[in-house]
Amino acid sequence: MKALLLTNYRELSVTDVDEPQIGPTDVLVQVEACGICGSDIHGYDGSTGRRIPPLIMGHEAAGIVVSVGRDVDDLMPGERVTFDSTVSCGHCGFCRAGQQNLCDNRRVLGVSCGEYRRHGAFAERVAVPRRIVYPLPPNMPFEHAALVEAVSVGVHAVNVSGIRLGDAVVVVGTGMIGLLTLQAAKAAGATRVIAVDVNDKRLGVAAELGATETVRGDQDNCVATIRDLTGGRGADVALECVGTTATVRTAIEAVRKGGTVTLVGNISPTIELPLQSVVTREIRLQGTCGCNGEYPQCIELMRTGAIQVAPLITAQIALTEAPAWFERLHAGDPEQMKVVVRPQR
Repeated sequence: MKALLLTNYRELSVTDVDEPQIGPTDVLVQVEACGICGSDIHGYDGSTGRRIPPLIMGHEAAGIVVSVGRDVDDLMPGERVTFDSTVSCGHCGFCRAGQQNLCDNRRVLGVSCGEYRRHGAFAERVAVPRRIVYPLPPNMPFEHAALVEAVSVGVHAVNVSGIRLGDAVVVVGTGMIGLLTLQAAKAAGATRVIAVDVNDKRLGVAAELGATETVRGDQDNCVATIRDLTGGRGADVALECVGTTATVRTAIEAVRKGGTVTLVGNISPTIELPLQSVVTREIRLQGTCGCNGEYPQCIELMRTGAIQVAPLITAQIALTEAPAWFERLHAGDPEQMKVVVRPQR
């Protein structure tokens, strides 16, 4: 079969590779769509150290069941599916406690970190365990279904934040994940959702997707504006979707006393923290990682239109076009939000 193989850092080639082999509890999926994630771009240049060549990357995908292992009796060839990006072990203490996203032995599709290599979905077909596969509604386009993984990150972040009906929420950073998190916050009951970014185009998209107000994050009065919008009190919850000292500081200063700041973005491995502000105002800092079983919830939110992904897809490309697009995205293309690879084209 054809696959997009990372042969060396910043070197991708479309080449023939062996067909994936499935075990008794696995499913072979014909990949119809696979999104290019920011983490794939960082893997492309080797900056994360988690995508060691040779490797087939790609973890945001959807497709059609080709065949199933002998112990799989609830999926049939021809069914339309998507699948989680994380394969948990099911046996460690975290898995047994229902925290599969924190699994001690988790493996991520399209990742090779030295401890393991798990080929991903920038290929014509991919093998995945049945337990991470989810059927799709019949009318959901594959390019939309490929974004369920990204949607799940925002939905999980909202779920762990404890947003309640009527809350005021600030979303700092309106990139792909920020825009999905914004919509998830509204779906959870937030009546005021304030989007913060330094890019006017992205703030415009945030307004189209439900932000009640937008604020430029690089203005000196950014936090003061947020406080004015919330009656001088501050937001109940801030969801930080960038991961820098400046944006985390904005999120912390934007919430009320006793508020919650959920850290979603992690561009920077370390940041400076305004500790005194957190301590004296009793702010709750919450980290969030991936998702934890939210796929059915995400699929339903997308099916009903509560979360929209179509405005975020800026290009759909063939597998053969992917090497050039990776270099383009690595160089920085502000016009692109989500590029989806279609391996069957």
